[in-house]
Amino acid sequence: MSDDSSARIVAGLRTWLATAPPGARLPSNRELVARYGASPVTVQKAMRTLGALGLVESRPGVGTFARAVRTARAPDYGWQTAALGAPRTHLPPVSSPLRSASPDAIGLHAGYPDRTLLPERLVRSALARAARGDAALVRSPVPGRPELRAWFATELAEATPPGVTPPSARDVVVVPGSQIGLSGIFRALVGPGRPLLLESPTYWGAILAAAQAGVRTVPVPSGPDGPDPDELARAFAETGARVLYAQPNYANPTGAQWSRERAQRVLDLVRAHGAFLVEDDWAHDFGIETTARPLAAHDDAGHVVYVRSLTKSVSPAVRVAGIIARGPARDRVLADHGAESMYVSDLLQVAALDVVTQRGWLTHLRGLAQQLRSRRDLLAGALAEHVPDAHLDHVPRGGLHLWARLPDGTDLDRLTRDCEAAGVLIAPGTEWFPAEPSGPHVRLNFSGPDPARFPDGARVLGEALATQT
Repeated sequence: MSDDSSARIVAGLRTWLATAPPGARLPSNRELVARYGASPVTVQKAMRTLGALGLVESRPGVGTFARAVRTARAPDYGWQTAALGAPRTHLPPVSSPLRSASPDAIGLHAGYPDRTLLPERLVRSALARAARGDAALVRSPVPGRPELRAWFATELAEATPPGVTPPSARDVVVVPGSQIGLSGIFRALVGPGRPLLLESPTYWGAILAAAQAGVRTVPVPSGPDGPDPDELARAFAETGARVLYAQPNYANPTGAQWSRERAQRVLDLVRAHGAFLVEDDWAHDFGIETTARPLAAHDDAGHVVYVRSLTKSVSPAVRVAGIIARGPARDRVLADHGAESMYVSDLLQVAALDVVTQRGWLTHLRGLAQQLRSRRDLLAGALAEHVPDAHLDHVPRGGLHLWARLPDGTDLDRLTRDCEAAGVLIAPGTEWFPAEPSGPHVRLNFSGPDPARFPDGARVLGEALATQT
């Protein structure tokens, strides 16, 4: 009965509002109770309905009024064209690894491991403990929490051979994730318009960070064993570059790990040219058949600027990374960090340190290596079965990705769209090249959710590719 009365009141008032001028005052609730023979609750319900429809607005203590009809029009932002000018660099709105996937999609595109591969119990308990302490209410020192800086330094010192001076906590600057760390390093050590050598292909985020810093990127060809030393020497000589960005361990996207010989040749070249090597050790915790071998452990003259992230291995919600730099380079990196982000949340630093110093952390990493191996082999086997035209230069010994070369002439944009229409997300390889791609590639993440569906994802990829060949 109440619902019928409420609908009757709404219908009657809508008829009245159709001819009433904007701002006209509606009858009071007492009048409506008498007019419609309804209870005050029913009248209030009708008024809420009219308000939800945008037909009336209530002014407490005054009454209810007919809302002015607002004519929809497209806003004009043309004035911003002149105010902003041409962009210095054209950055993609969202890079393909950061695209959101529907729950039903098979996500092979992302750059982060699935939450089932994270130390969830350690993270939750660490965050809870951190929230109960002073870290929830204070700011951290600009270089970072001393205990966490000491942990970063100690971890690298454990890999330092005899005869090389290990880093100290003073050499460490804690930053909110390696991405912002790379931007700061490129600003501090390269500078706008100056050349930066990059492996090609390389991490897409480093390419974006270089673009944001306004540096000039110079690609150096790199394969399963790392960059070509002869090409690297030529690039140093021809450009006068003083900084090389590289990923010696489980590179994103190729998964390459440099041999000891290749690493030594690259380090010798860097030293010979009086240059810096920015070593991005993002996958330090993702060894499968080998362990990470940081080049920074073999340098005590400040040539290697070491970036060690915990974001992917601890939790994407804990954006914490450490930069180890020595000498004036450290001071410049610290100054840029202080100006850019001031400091990193002490809450996150305390939680990150809690996780990596728990006894269960090493146990987690041992289990993680086994899980990554089975996932990697499953996806590689599915590609071999369902996408025979996809070629893997090598099966990575660590990391999170497979880097597959597709036949020449493959339309990657079309392939990506066709796969997505069939419920599979892939990452086209074009974003990993600082210049023109050397060929059509796709990067496939074997640490994503639901590995049981990897064969289905590979089948869809194979079918989509077959329509082009």
